[in-house]
Amino acid sequence: MNTEPPSKPSDVLRGIAGSPGVAIGKVVVFGKSRAPCPRRTIGSGEVDTEIARFEEAVARAQRDLREMSQRLTERSAEASILEAYVLMTGDPVLAEAVRHQIQKEKRAAEWAVAEASDVIAKRLAALDDPYLSERSHDVLFIGDRILRAFGTTVPEQQHLRLEGPSIVVAHDLSPADTAAMINQPVVGFVTEVGTRTSHTAIMARALEIPAVVGVTDALARISGGDLVVVDGLRGSVLVRPHPRDLDEARARGERHTALSRELSVSRDREATTQDGVRVTLRANVELPAEAILARDHGAEGIGLYRTEFLYIDRSLPPTEDQQFEIFRAVVETMRPMPVTLRTFDIGGDKFISSLKLPPEMNPMLGLRAVRLALSQPEVFLEHLRAMVRASAYGEVKIMIPMIASLSELRQVRVLLEKAIEQVKARGLPCADDIPLGIMVEVPAAAVLVDLFAQEASFMSLGTNDLVQYTLAVDRTSRSLAYLASSFDPAILRLIRSVVRAGEGWGCPVSICGAMASDPLAAVLLVGLGMRDFSMEAAAIPEIKEALRRVTLVEAEAVAREALRFGTSDEVEHCVAEAFAPRLYDLLTGER
Repeated sequence: MNTEPPSKPSDVLRGIAGSPGVAIGKVVVFGKSRAPCPRRTIGSGEVDTEIARFEEAVARAQRDLREMSQRLTERSAEASILEAYVLMTGDPVLAEAVRHQIQKEKRAAEWAVAEASDVIAKRLAALDDPYLSERSHDVLFIGDRILRAFGTTVPEQQHLRLEGPSIVVAHDLSPADTAAMINQPVVGFVTEVGTRTSHTAIMARALEIPAVVGVTDALARISGGDLVVVDGLRGSVLVRPHPRDLDEARARGERHTALSRELSVSRDREATTQDGVRVTLRANVELPAEAILARDHGAEGIGLYRTEFLYIDRSLPPTEDQQFEIFRAVVETMRPMPVTLRTFDIGGDKFISSLKLPPEMNPMLGLRAVRLALSQPEVFLEHLRAMVRASAYGEVKIMIPMIASLSELRQVRVLLEKAIEQVKARGLPCADDIPLGIMVEVPAAAVLVDLFAQEASFMSLGTNDLVQYTLAVDRTSRSLAYLASSFDPAILRLIRSVVRAGEGWGCPVSICGAMASDPLAAVLLVGLGMRDFSMEAAAIPEIKEALRRVTLVEAEAVAREALRFGTSDEVEHCVAEAFAPRLYDLLTGER
């Protein structure tokens, strides 16, 4: 009689595909606890001492992160992410909040750090913008690094000693946590929080380790020692897989590895169609450290550098010098390739306390982006001066979001000329020519594109907002996601008109929305006349390969046919029927 307990059934958990690939291994639960925080009040005579203790802890935390970064000198992308954490540890917003807690609330330094980081993180987490919301985890990580630097002994799990291929499962992981595991046999990551823009996902992609993030119940349903399959292609985690599932996972992993190897070889080649038509692929960047990731993935510059993160949750806007140092670092990293700096796109779903925005019934249609910039010219001038100064260190272009009228473009040009004059009057260097372009993301700009093409130095299609405003669909709404398609015929016609206007007036046109990183959409865009793309850096090798498999003649023929249809489903079917078979591996992530 068999007295062994029955084996547990396999379990499939769903999350977000954070880093592609398939990994199999035994689970190690990473349950790092937060550093202890004594909740001690202080007297007025202790304020200066506690501020000094805080500043010393920041310096120690930065030194520890730098040492970790220096140990990764052969891995420039990973080291650059840790360097970004060094900058964040010394962030003046956090420092100001900590000092307030010490001076006004009379809290000891440790308590002040914990409280300040928690408050800032909660504000960020409440934002609708996925990228800015994700930064809340970074703030908590930084607060924890500083708390540990006060010297209290805390059991750490950074120095894991793993005996075989292991899957690390955690609530969340910081880049420092991940970097400490580099020399260990970690083959996959699973976290309960995070998105594709989280540092866990970015670091995993840089290390080429499969990861699934945002698995909300991972720690409750996975135990240490469980055998799991991490599928970073499908965004799933298979717990206690059956033998047949293991065989299938191994085969899928081998196919993906073969594809990745091929893509890495072609990463440094020029992006051309099968018949030799040249296409430029640049990167969208959100943090300074990602500039190195962009370069490592074969980007030919930065087509969109988002600057609004500089303004998040400050009591005062960042100074000109603070902005300049960050812009210069990005420009120097990419030199001699160009960097397009987009002026801040603040407002809408991005709450910025430092600019004291008024409450609005519909903020997405309210005081945001260029409208906000022009309403606060002194703040905007400081922003522009920082960009102008950065132009002395490489090729810089400046791009304005949410442009809806020619008068807005003209007003910004006047302010840019004033900023250049002010920089030169101080005896500071800058480029002789700084192109000023616009984002076409409001239907009004697309309708008047022939006029904009005569006055702007370049135009960039922001398809995310163009879809939202043209189709009247909130792009953050899950229930309406099926309507927000970049394959909608209305969007395709607007794109075609913008491309034609650019060609007619000699105004370069690029595309920087999510549409650019979809292999099928990219082929269609080439058929519509697009020759300049900007996208998430990790997508560049895939798009290069997709373009190499089609001819311009084929792409143009499919684009002409697609423009005849009246629904997005018909367009997608048309494009997929023509190209999906030959792009199957790129669409599925496996050979």
